[in-house]
Amino acid sequence: MRNRSNSGVRLDYYQRLLNKTILKYQNPVTGLIPSSEENSHAWVRDNVYAILSVWALALAYRKTADLDEDRAKAYELEQSVVKLMRGLLRCMMTQVEKLEKFKHTQHVDDSLHAKYCSQTGRTVVGDKAWGHLQVDATSLFILSLSQMTASGLQIIFTLDEVSFIQNLIFYIETAYRTPDYGIWERGDKTNHGLPELNSSSIGMAKAALEAINELDLFGARGGPLSVVHVLPDEAQQCQAILHSMLPRESNSKEVDAALLTVISFPAFAVDDYEKVEETRDTIMLKLEGKYGCCRFLRDGYKTAQEDPNRLHYEPWELQVFERIECHWPMFFALSVLDGLFNGNKEQVKKYAEKLDSVLLKTDEGIYVLPELYTVVKDKVELEYRTPNSQKREAIGKIPHKWGQSLYIISKLVQEGFLSPGELDPLNRRLVSEPKPDIVVQVVILAEDEYIQSKLLEHDIKVQTMDEVRPLQVFPARVLTQIYSLLGRNKKLGLTGRPKNEIGLLATSKLYTFHDQILAFIPQMADEHQFYLPKDTLLKLDMFANDMGFLSSYWRYLGRPLVIFPVSTNLNYLDVGHNPPGALIGTIKKLQSGYIAGTRVHLGNLADFVTTSCITKLSFLRDPSHGEEVKKFIGDIFNKAPDIRPRLLSSTRMRPRPRSHSRSSVHGIVRRSRSIQVDPDQAQDGGSSQSSGSPTSPGALDIEYPREYPMPQHPSSPSLHLKGSLHPLHYSHQAPCSSPQLSHFFHQGGLPPGKQESISINELVEQLSNTEVLHEQADIIHYLYLHRGPDWEIKIDGRKCCINELLVELYEKAGHWKHWGLVRHTAGLLKKRVEELALAATDLLVRQKQLSVGLPSDREKVIMRPLPPDDLAKIIFEACGEDLSTASLTQELLIYLAMFIRTEPKLFNEMLRLRVGLIIQVMASELARTLKCSGDEASEHLLNLSPFEMKTLLHHILSGKEFVINTEHTNVEDECRLSVSTKKVGEEATEFAKLSRKPYAKMQKSIPNLDPEELEKEDDVESDRQGQWLRRRRLDGALNRVPVGFYPRVWKVLKMCHGLVIEGHNLPHSLTREMTPGEFKFALHVEIVLNKIPQPEYRQLMVEALMVLTLMAENDAGKLQFSQLIQVDRIVQMANTIYLKDQKIPIDVVERSRGAAGICLHFYDTAPSGRFGTMSYLCRSLATILPIPIDKDANLDCTLS
Repeated sequence: MRNRSNSGVRLDYYQRLLNKTILKYQNPVTGLIPSSEENSHAWVRDNVYAILSVWALALAYRKTADLDEDRAKAYELEQSVVKLMRGLLRCMMTQVEKLEKFKHTQHVDDSLHAKYCSQTGRTVVGDKAWGHLQVDATSLFILSLSQMTASGLQIIFTLDEVSFIQNLIFYIETAYRTPDYGIWERGDKTNHGLPELNSSSIGMAKAALEAINELDLFGARGGPLSVVHVLPDEAQQCQAILHSMLPRESNSKEVDAALLTVISFPAFAVDDYEKVEETRDTIMLKLEGKYGCCRFLRDGYKTAQEDPNRLHYEPWELQVFERIECHWPMFFALSVLDGLFNGNKEQVKKYAEKLDSVLLKTDEGIYVLPELYTVVKDKVELEYRTPNSQKREAIGKIPHKWGQSLYIISKLVQEGFLSPGELDPLNRRLVSEPKPDIVVQVVILAEDEYIQSKLLEHDIKVQTMDEVRPLQVFPARVLTQIYSLLGRNKKLGLTGRPKNEIGLLATSKLYTFHDQILAFIPQMADEHQFYLPKDTLLKLDMFANDMGFLSSYWRYLGRPLVIFPVSTNLNYLDVGHNPPGALIGTIKKLQSGYIAGTRVHLGNLADFVTTSCITKLSFLRDPSHGEEVKKFIGDIFNKAPDIRPRLLSSTRMRPRPRSHSRSSVHGIVRRSRSIQVDPDQAQDGGSSQSSGSPTSPGALDIEYPREYPMPQHPSSPSLHLKGSLHPLHYSHQAPCSSPQLSHFFHQGGLPPGKQESISINELVEQLSNTEVLHEQADIIHYLYLHRGPDWEIKIDGRKCCINELLVELYEKAGHWKHWGLVRHTAGLLKKRVEELALAATDLLVRQKQLSVGLPSDREKVIMRPLPPDDLAKIIFEACGEDLSTASLTQELLIYLAMFIRTEPKLFNEMLRLRVGLIIQVMASELARTLKCSGDEASEHLLNLSPFEMKTLLHHILSGKEFVINTEHTNVEDECRLSVSTKKVGEEATEFAKLSRKPYAKMQKSIPNLDPEELEKEDDVESDRQGQWLRRRRLDGALNRVPVGFYPRVWKVLKMCHGLVIEGHNLPHSLTREMTPGEFKFALHVEIVLNKIPQPEYRQLMVEALMVLTLMAENDAGKLQFSQLIQVDRIVQMANTIYLKDQKIPIDVVERSRGAAGICLHFYDTAPSGRFGTMSYLCRSLATILPIPIDKDANLDCTLS
């Protein structure tokens, strides 16, 4: 008998342990491992976890082989791993049609199956008979395949299999927006078949995407075609959503022990060390027990109180599972592995001892890990009273192969047979290590020599597109088309990657193709569809934000490279064809080496080739792919120039003789708008001046130049619509040819019943003659509504359809920066912003619901990610005939998504973003600031540039005070509104300075005050008077609540029969169904609060609920109310007490009634203080509720 080292003997023990607990079940034909001897179903997830220990033991044998026999054992174990992984691959490849369909639908019925027959490899249940959509299982397969391939195993044999794996990547890359049934196959914890967005699925998908990127599936024997590719933006999206959700698992699970697999072995998906610690601590605090961890709170699986005759739970019965949830010992094994990987010896020792204490010993002397431990039925009541006090019984599968495998892996690492790095050849465990500072490389390219010369006048040297050759520069949409060929396989019927938008990270790389180097312009610089890039200031602002984004999320070899094109498009030049100051200022910042706090390096494209990240487009080696690439690149860059008539006339037009008859079409477009501003909101706290008053900031008396030709670029053709004059001024030319038309122009529409009496020919003639943009817009709008977009007319002898005129009007308005008409014509053209679906998804997956349309009649709620066209359809339906608001809604969604990515704190304690209400609040804020009417405020709002709109939205979200300024543009005396932050600490008036002086000195100074300064002080005081009303309106419109609000409301519900808010009930039964930190509970409360249309009244309701929560927190369990609490009654009573205390005259009370009959002065009262709203709400509460008092009728107040 040959001698064996101690290590060899020990490894032989673990081999016997594996054979008796896992490998003995492996099917010799398919390689799959069934659930048990009685059940032939083989789950994908369980099989992968089970085989991980076999792979680990093979690595240990390979590392410490004493004899040829050990090498043989290593090979034997490796082939068992290959057999199982290929068995799973074969099962999934039989469902290739479902994979292809799911890439486009993400529908649960199109998902790959979660389990197969271990004997045949076929499916075992129908598509709808099980919760098959389990993204984490497919992701775990890809992750394990990557690690095993990197360790030297060859699992993939053919290029067809490579194509299938490539398409599996497309299957999981949308995990951040795909609700699934999760690791426990249940979805919502009531097990009613409702999929949820799960952190554990997103984390596992993110890890798989990062692990398999650029991996050669043939290992050392592979070539370019066996390499798989992942677009970096998909993994980044998963990371961003995962960080925003942790430590929450889903809407119905506030935390889940499965997250241990995400923050540690095997995924290592979280790169923020603090987030890892927070998640781990939350799991152990809420879920750890003596025998293991609960999967999640109120988990009824296998408990004594569960009804075994049905799979689902009734919502009310979830509470009975609290404190008796089964303990799963495999989480102790995961905690041991976590400690081994992060080097925490105390953690390893603690959980290794706990793990040993829950092992069972079989008759053969083998230690096995049971599936779970449960409280037996006769001990349930005792466990309710004292959690973790009763002895539990091991039930379920013994051994539990998944847990047994983790136990064996932990022992192999503990005993030194493997190091953590050998289980992680791709170094996933280093993901949270600090990264070096990122330097973003920036290249500015001029479209032609004309732009180049203009920039050179400012001492800015740039190259043109032609000068960068042989490097080639293309727009991002070309990269989208290139990647659509990735994974295409005709034999399998796979069409490749869906043509989704390409993100910034992908366009910040260089690519090689047929010995050529390709660079791509970011999507944000492409003016292909929506109007946002027409605003240079916004484009420059987005560019600065992108620099910060790259510095935060770049994780690849080499530096990111951003190309910023400056084109002959007139949006980049002013009317004198000079680059705008903002563009020059941005380039100067880039030259300094920093922009928006990000380090940048400005240079030529050729200089950055050696320092940039370069990806080989190796999948294009297929000759058919190469021809297709050449074809669509040629289609984009070699097509004939567009011969559509030019936007503006190139010659000055002689002014027509003036006529006393007004010819401008007035009001048709404006009448289509639906933004309403409450008159009270427009005049908060002070008297508003007449809109026609010369001193009113709202009445901007802007005189536009009568004649200002547009500077022409050499290639300017002619157009349909006249317009050499400045288009915003209503002219007094071309008299109306009919009384009906005159009435139409003067009154803003036809009198009732006369709509059909107007002559269309006269309208067309008027359109041919007018040079005024508003008149052109109103006539085209009328023709569009009454004749349709395809109706043909003749203008100056040339035929054209209404849709062509709309496009021309859209571009003309965009040139003159008349944003109100740009938004309106964009709506008529049904334009959709390219990133609309991505923006909505960014908000939704960060646990924010959306609503579009003005409350409350047209408001539509969006609760899950939708395809772009479906989302645009909902927005247009919600906005009805108000097409300007439809465009503005899309615009605001883009800005909200930008903010939630860069400043997520702005959205703290906000669950639903009501875009329609936000638009109303923005208009009311303009009305308040400019002291103008609601209609004027709406007009000003829609005419704000996209950059100013974004700035105003940011101020409203952040609560910052802002001021509206008028700025002169380069078009002679033209003025535009701009939004800026009110400076902090600025002394508004001399009176404000005096208020800080001693009284005696102040008396001496008062006679010197200028009367105008005193008037200014009155305005300041007026602003102060309305500040709390304004604050409540803003917070109510944004649905903002105090920190910890929803768990506190849960405690209030626990002590009463329910809460009634404006006739809508929050029943006590919700506390039996949901836990305090559950997101579903917060949504229930939010839905009831959103039934209140007035934002300020909603906010008073929130304050009243806060008073109730303070009472619940401080009563030490004494108070229990056997009644429904009427929250609105508490608010109304508080208002009554306030009016009585303040002794306000009845006539003043009648004049100052606000929303829901509450006095405006009460709305404008600060919450704190002796006479604050909270004080009155407390008094109201004491009056309405039966709160115990002492014998002297005194109330023991504990709310302060």
